[in-house]
Order: sequence, then C-alpha cells, then structure tokens
Amino acid sequence: MNVRIDDVDRKILGELQRDASQSLDEIAARIGSSKTPVWNRIRKLRDAGVVRQHTVLLDAEALGFEACFFVLIRTSAHEAEWQAAFLKALRDRPEVQEAHRLAGDIDYILKVRVKNARAYDAFYQALISEVRVHNVTALLSMEEIKSTTMLPL
Repeated sequence: MNVRIDDVDRKILGELQRDASQSLDEIAARIGSSKTPVWNRIRKLRDAGVVRQHTVLLDAEALGFEACFFVLIRTSAHEAEWQAAFLKALRDRPEVQEAHRLAGDIDYILKVRVKNARAYDAFYQALISEVRVHNVTALLSMEEIKSTTMLPL
C-alpha cells in the first residue's frame, strides 16, 4: 500500500520513534494538534505498514548480554534449499539481532548479542552444525558508540 507522508505525519512518527509510550494527548500537544486527528493519522500509518509495531528497548548489558559480535559469513552454497535452512537457523536463534545479505566478498553479516565469548562459541557451533558455510569471521565489538532505531525523518 502506498501512502503519502506529510510534515504532520513526520512529526507524529518522530514522536513515536522518540517514545511510543506517550499518550495521544502528549503527542498532539507536542506537534500542535488535537487527539482525534493524531489518532486517525497513526491508524492510517499503521494500516499502510509504515508503523509496524510498538516495542520496548532493553539495555542488553544491564541484562547480562555483555558481548556483541558482528559475524561475517561467506558461503559457496546459494541454492534455495540452503538459503531456506540458513534463514530458519537465523530466525530460530534469539541471539541474532540483525541479519543482512550483502553485495561484495561477504555474503551475510549478523549482529549477535550474547552473555560472553563462551556463549558466542555455543551459538557458532550450533549454527555450523545446521548449515554449511565456507568461512565465518567473528568481530567482537569493544564499545558501542552509537545505536539507534530512529529513522532520519
């Protein structure tokens, strides 16, 4: 579905990205509107698929997930059966926060959040027992400098 986004929609989306727990009254006050038009616009944006879900961001380190690895994967298998098994293996693993198929020398990059290096090794061993990969390189993030889910509206 194609939807037109105007400046008011962008302001609403900005507020939702900043804090989706705000009440309609709070959002309306911040953007200079009233509650009913804001609700109608949010519903329109949801129906169009622009707003996919409301969620809570958790602090990984506060919950003991102190290690973040970026995993570079090269594969020599590209057939549909392998891809289906690989995608299933990724979806079945909650440690995988992001997965991207890339252009270039590396086929996939994963963002994997685990408690420690031992937990990463368990993840790695499980993954390679399910799908054949040519080469895996794991890069440990020493420090998260910036992380956001906000789009530049």
